[in-house]
This record gives sequence, structure tokens and C-alpha cells, in this order.
Amino acid sequence: MAEFFKYGHATAPQWREATQACLLQIGNVPATANLGFIYVTDILAAHMQDIVDMIKQATGVNHWVGSAGIGICCTGREYMDQPAIVIMLGEFAADAFQVFGIQQSDEIEGVLKRGIHAYFGIVHGDPENRSMPVLIEQFAAQLESGFVVGGLTSSRNGNVQVADEITRGGLSGVVFSSAVTVATRLTQGVSPLGKMHEITECDGNVIIRIDNRPAFDVLKEEIGEVLSKDLNRLAGYIFVGLPVPGSDTGDYLVRNLVGIDVEQKLLAIGDYIERGNHLLFCRRDGASAVHDMQRMLGELESGMTGKPKGAIYFSCLGRGESMFGPDSAELKMISRELGDVPLVGFFANGEISNHRLYSYTGVLTVFL
Repeated sequence: MAEFFKYGHATAPQWREATQACLLQIGNVPATANLGFIYVTDILAAHMQDIVDMIKQATGVNHWVGSAGIGICCTGREYMDQPAIVIMLGEFAADAFQVFGIQQSDEIEGVLKRGIHAYFGIVHGDPENRSMPVLIEQFAAQLESGFVVGGLTSSRNGNVQVADEITRGGLSGVVFSSAVTVATRLTQGVSPLGKMHEITECDGNVIIRIDNRPAFDVLKEEIGEVLSKDLNRLAGYIFVGLPVPGSDTGDYLVRNLVGIDVEQKLLAIGDYIERGNHLLFCRRDGASAVHDMQRMLGELESGMTGKPKGAIYFSCLGRGESMFGPDSAELKMISRELGDVPLVGFFANGEISNHRLYSYTGVLTVFL
């Protein structure tokens, strides 16, 4: 189990000022603190090494994990497009966690120490690594639960991660034994349009026929006459959902519509599909995001076996203010449910839950 969490967050023009402000909020660091989480906005990504060196020296904690994001978040607040840092310290049994970093799949088998019964993982990945979806799946398979959560770095100034030291290009984070109790859920922020369909003909990422009918004809029926007459309005509003096999909560992978051929009645999406796969069309808007967040928080609360002590939140860059409104509304929804619990995280370029890479989701993990 985790015994305590303390956190700090700040924005300042210079990295040193922001770091000092975070440390001041944390105050006295218990001698038993042994693991930290750090997230910085990408404006400060070039200084990640300096920041980590400073917090290690100030806290005496050597084990740190984290990443950079265009936006970062903490309890009841988000920092977007401004120089900011959030850090959180925790106490765990020494044999209950291990920090790791890998670049490719052939490193996975030997990365976990003997004596660490790895059950669950919190990870960060590089979005420019094309093997990342496979790497996540293969790494999750090494864990007793097969379950990891996390996010892909979102940065305009280098995809830096922290795994005790600065790392780039791969997958990094921390794994915990089953002695550390967590509860985790995801929210997708979209609502289905119509019924489930079957892909009956396709080529790569191009859908040719759905339910043995031209793919575009099925899309038009689902989105209605108004949107069908102005296809430019579909971007950022209508998506394709690919159901997650075996999910008992109806989860689906949301993928972009990347092309429509009206003459040949074809649809192209941001993923590869196979004949026989199922799909549904989805609408993405603020009302759907709020409704599904409320659902997720309710399910999380009902499934918790104890009082939350700390939390990690990974949200999509496409959520935040654009979906929930200004003044950190998304994070305030979480705070209203969890209370004043230390929470840190960032806005990701792809979100990880179970052993899959999602998009347009929020993944909340609570330590109990």
C-alpha cells in the first residue's frame, strides 16, 4: 500500500523559480519518501535534467518518473501553454515498485528485477516511436495483471521522459507489486451514433463496404441530412469507434476519419482494419465529454475499496478547455468527486489503458 502523498505545482517564467515554488509547497519531506512523479510543460522541457537534479538534491528522493506535455494538470487545475511544473512524492515499500526504461521490444524480457512481482504499471511513451502500440502490449504482457496506464509525451521541444534519469525514444515508467492498491477507469468523451456495424470489405485503412453496403452511404445515414450536405463539418466532430474485444464496459478505440471519397463511396480512418471488424460512428462534443466523465467518476467511486490518497491523470490534448470549458473545468470535476487529493498528470498525445493506446480519452488512476 501507499502510505502518503505530497504535491506541489507552480508556474513561473524560469524553471528554477517554478521548481522552488513546488518544493516550498511540499515543505518538509519525510525520510520515508522514495518515489516521485514529475510533469513539466514543454516550454520547460529543455531544462528537465536541471529540474530533476534540483528536486533530487532538495528531497533526497532518487526515484522519479514523468514526462513533458503541452499541458500539465494537478488537483483542480490545469496549466496549458505556460511554463509550469507539477511534482508529487509518495511512500511505498521498497520492494513494491521498480522504475524502468526500454527502447525496444527485445529489452522487455530482462528489464524487471527479480524479487519485484510486477502487477501494474504507470508508463510514458514516445509518440515518434512507431512500434509504441506493440511495445505497450508486449510490456503489459509481462505484468501479472496485464494492465498499464499512461500517456504519450506531447511536446514541441523534445519528447523527454524521466525514469530516474532523462530518457527519450521508448517506453518508461514504474511498475508496482500487488501490495500497492489502485483503482483506475477511463472516460472517452464521445457518444455513439446509431448501431454497431460490420466491415465487410476493406483495404488497409480504407473502408469499402459496411454491412455489405457502400461505406459512405452508411455514414450518411448515421450522421443525418444536415451534416451530409456539408462534409467539412465532420472534422473534429464525427469519428469511428472500434470496439475493444472482450471489454465488459463497452470501450472502443476512437479513430479519426482521415478521408472521404464521395464518388467511390469510400472512407479512410486513422487505423488499419480487417474484414469482419466492427465499428460504430461517434459524435464528439462537450456534452458527451461531461456526461461520460460523470459516468467514469461514479464507477470509480463505487469500485474503490478505501479512501483515495493520491492520483495520476492522463488526458488527451483534445480535451481540457476545448471540451469542458475554461477555468480547469475538467480537473475540477475530478476534484469534486475525489476531494482535495494530491493529483498530477499531463495532457498526452495518446492515452494508455489496459494494454492499448487510445485517443480522446482521460485515464484516471487512484492510489488507495
